[in-house]
Amino acid sequence: MPQPPRFHRRLDGWRAIVTGAGTLGDGVGTGKAIAALFAAEGARVALLDLEAGRAEATLDLVRELGGEGLVVAGDVADPADAAHMVAASLEWLGGLDVLVNNIGIGAGAGPLHQVAEADIDRVLSVNLGTIYNMCRQTIPALMEGQGKAIVNISSVAGIRAHGNAAYGPSKAAVQQLTAELAVMYGRDGIRANCVAPGHIVTPMVAAHLEGERRRIRSAIAPLGIEGDAWDIAQAALFLAGPESRFVTGVTLPVDGGVTQVGPLAAYERMVGE
Repeated sequence: MPQPPRFHRRLDGWRAIVTGAGTLGDGVGTGKAIAALFAAEGARVALLDLEAGRAEATLDLVRELGGEGLVVAGDVADPADAAHMVAASLEWLGGLDVLVNNIGIGAGAGPLHQVAEADIDRVLSVNLGTIYNMCRQTIPALMEGQGKAIVNISSVAGIRAHGNAAYGPSKAAVQQLTAELAVMYGRDGIRANCVAPGHIVTPMVAAHLEGERRRIRSAIAPLGIEGDAWDIAQAALFLAGPESRFVTGVTLPVDGGVTQVGPLAAYERMVGE
């Protein structure tokens, strides 16, 4: 979908932290889209990323849309770094209403007995460990906030097996951790939900997937199209905002229906196009 042309100030006065807020390369990745949309909807947004330059590009878009943002660079996979980054964010924000955990990397493809232990450790540390680190540091502030929402970005790879020793299991763990957070902190008014993107085209995906593989990927899904970062941002906005006040502990696939289609139906769609 294109960048939204109008906004409704659904997060007016709210304060948000988005991790992985930068985009690899040109274009708009999920973190950039989420941060920009939240800011355009009225939230002040702390933009956390490993590289300041990537987050600065997101800040430019935030300002174009009339929003406010702060760039905080560092590695949230490191507990000490995460603590410093959250402290800097909270000092600027003056509190916290929404946390979006968007960081994710892919590695560890191939048979388990051939995958390097370092690759598995790194994927688990980034895809799952960053959420632990960020939640530990932000939940006390969220308890005092008004939105009180955690949105974790997972993947359909955590719902359906893809033959990857590390990535899929890490994303499945994100979904279960989300459910546990919903149960642990529901009485504190904190909601925790998860978005599971699938068949989304972002600059990072486009750099590794092109031509026939992208055609097949689009053909398999019931809708027959690819999604993009703005589709994920809109789902995150719903789960973060007041419209979902009675929704917690869920994983919402945003995948064009690919997790619902059976193998034979997917094959028939693929060869039919």
